[in-house]
Amino acid sequence: MKKRLLKFSTAAIILVAAGVLYYLIVSFTGFAIPCVFRKITGFYCPGCGVTGMLTHILRLDFKGAFKCNQVLFVISPFILYLLGKMLYGYIRYGRLTLKKFDTVLTFVLIGILLVFGVVRNLPPFDFLRPYG
Repeated sequence: MKKRLLKFSTAAIILVAAGVLYYLIVSFTGFAIPCVFRKITGFYCPGCGVTGMLTHILRLDFKGAFKCNQVLFVISPFILYLLGKMLYGYIRYGRLTLKKFDTVLTFVLIGILLVFGVVRNLPPFDFLRPYG
């Protein structure tokens, strides 16, 4: 258990450091990694606007974060719940198993994201496109 906790802690520190560095680059230069799906197809993917959403959240601008990606903003607590549960299972027991409810929740969230990815590209739903 201690070995897995150390492994996770090291990975978490590296990810947080990379996230802080990326946030600083985006904040000071305005340069962000472009969406490859959008570049190729011209359509918005379900994740378009995540960088803006996260930078708004770090500035405690929740209204701006919501405008960047409405669905991910709303379902992020459920995603964090699932990630936390998987992390606990990995650190405690060495496996990433989920209960039936959690598996169903995962598929529901994936379905919501897929529907959102289609709907946000339809003309009547221009308000779902990423803000800024």
